[in-house]
Amino acid sequence: MASHSDTAGVQDQVLRELLDAHRDTGFGQDHGFANIKTYEDFVRAVPIQDYQSLHPYIHRVLHGQSEALLPPGESVEMFSMTSGTTGRPKHIPVTRRFAKAMQDGFTLFGYPAIMDHREVWLRPILQISSPMQETVSPTGLPCGAISGLMAKMQKPIVRRMYVIPRDVTQIADPISKFYTTLRCGIGKDVSFITTANPSSTIKLIEVGQHHTEQLLRDIADGTLTPPGPVDPHFIESLKFKPDPKLAAHLEACIARDGELLPKHFWNITFLANWTGGTLKLYLPRLRELFGDVPIRDIGLLASEGRFSIPLNDGTPAGVADIMHNFLEFIPADEADGDNPPTLRAHELEIGQRYVLVVTNWASLWRYNMDDQIQVVDRVGGTPVFEFLSRGRSTANITGEKITEHQVVTAMQIVDSQLDLKVDRFVMQGRFDRVPYYELRLEPQAGVDVARLATAMDIALGELNMEYAGKRKSGRLGPISPIILEPGTLAAADAAAIAERKGRSEQFKPQFLLTDVLEADGRIHATG
Repeated sequence: MASHSDTAGVQDQVLRELLDAHRDTGFGQDHGFANIKTYEDFVRAVPIQDYQSLHPYIHRVLHGQSEALLPPGESVEMFSMTSGTTGRPKHIPVTRRFAKAMQDGFTLFGYPAIMDHREVWLRPILQISSPMQETVSPTGLPCGAISGLMAKMQKPIVRRMYVIPRDVTQIADPISKFYTTLRCGIGKDVSFITTANPSSTIKLIEVGQHHTEQLLRDIADGTLTPPGPVDPHFIESLKFKPDPKLAAHLEACIARDGELLPKHFWNITFLANWTGGTLKLYLPRLRELFGDVPIRDIGLLASEGRFSIPLNDGTPAGVADIMHNFLEFIPADEADGDNPPTLRAHELEIGQRYVLVVTNWASLWRYNMDDQIQVVDRVGGTPVFEFLSRGRSTANITGEKITEHQVVTAMQIVDSQLDLKVDRFVMQGRFDRVPYYELRLEPQAGVDVARLATAMDIALGELNMEYAGKRKSGRLGPISPIILEPGTLAAADAAAIAERKGRSEQFKPQFLLTDVLEADGRIHATG
C-alpha cells in the first residue's frame, strides 16, 4: 500500500529493472535498450506491440532459443496458453521471475480478503483450476494454465489447506472433473471457493444436482463413481470413508428444499471469482445457489499477468498492480489509431475509459492487452479500475473470447465443407441458464440451417480452444440458427450507415456483435 504514495517513482523503477535485465536479449538489442534513459526514450524505441508482432521472438523461445526474449540465465518453467486472435494459441513464456510476480499478486489479493473474512482462517479452501500441462512445447515444456504452476509452487503447509488433489485438474471429461471436485469437497469444512470464472462454481453445484442420487450413494459408501471416464488408478488413490450420516442429512435437506444446495454441506464465507464485464450476468445464479455470501472479484488476471488487486467485496474494481508491471493506458476513443497516445498510471482520470498496455516479467513489451477498463477511484496516485470488455471485435460470455476473425474463418470453412455461399451473417451471444451464440442469416433455399450451425460450432471450436473447452464442459450451449427474411441484414447495414453519417464505401459490416442479449431480450452492453 505504501507504494501507491509514489506511483510514478515505483513505475520508473520497475521499467528500469525490466530494461536493464533484458538489455542483451534479442528483443532488447533490436530495440536499443542500452540507449533508453527515460520513458520518452522507451516510447520512441518500442512501438505498441500485439501477439503477432512479438510472435517471432516467442517462436524462438518455444524452440529453445530463450535469449530471444529472456535475460541470461532465466529459464522457462512452462508456457501459459490461451486462444489467439486467429486460431493459433498464444504461448506466454513463464519464467521463475514471472511466476514469482504472479504468486506475489495472489498474496496481495489474498491477504486483505482473508483479513476481511477471518472466519476462513485455518479452514479448507476449494480451488477450481485448469491443468498446467495440456500440450508440450517443441522442447518438451508444459503448455497449459499458469494456475497449475501456482498450485505446484505452493508451500506444503499452504497446499494442505486445499481440499482438491492437484491431479483432479488432469481429468479430461469435464462433468467427471466437476463431479470429482464436488465429491472431494463434500464432507470438508470448505471456507471459500476460488476460481476465475463464476460459471465454473455454478457448474460444480449443478453437476451435483444432476447426479444427486449417485453422489449420495458415493458419500454413504465411501466411493467415487464419476459419470464419465476417469483413470481407475487415480480413483483408487483417493480414500473416502463411508459417511451414511452425511448422506442421510443431505437427503433430508433435498426433500425440504427440492434440490441440493451448497448450504446443505458447506459454510461458505465468501466466493472469489470474476464479476466484471459480461460475467456479472452470472451473479443472479450464484445468488440462487449461495444466497447472500460475499463475492470478492479476483482482479484483472490473464495468462499475460495480474494487473489489478481488488481490496473490497462486491466490486470488480481493483487497484493497479504497479509493483510487478509497467502499465500504460490508451484513451479508449483513440485506441483504433495507428500510433495511439499512451498515458502512465498516475496520469489517468476517474470516470474515463482506457485500453491496457503492459510491460512485465513475461517479457511482454508495450503489449496491447485489448482490454478496456474504466477508472473508478484512486489509491494515492494509483488508479483503481474495473474490466469492461475485450476489444471491439471480441465477444465473451463465459471466458471463450471469440474474435470476428475466427467467426468469419469458421464460416469460410463451413462454406467449403457444405458447398454453400453465405455472404452475410451475424453472430451474437445470448445469456441464458446455459449461454449460447445465435447465428442470424438469410439462407439460400434448401439450406439445412441446423446442419450449418452444427458445422459452424465445430469449426469455431477448432479455431478457439477456449470456446471448445466451454462447449465441452457444458458452460456454453450449441450455436442456435435464426432465419431472417431476405434483405434484413442489408436494411440493418443501411440504417447503420445513415446513423453514422458515413459514406457507404467506408462502412465495414459486423459479423460478430459483442453486446450480449439477455434472456429477456435486453442488451448487456460491453462498452
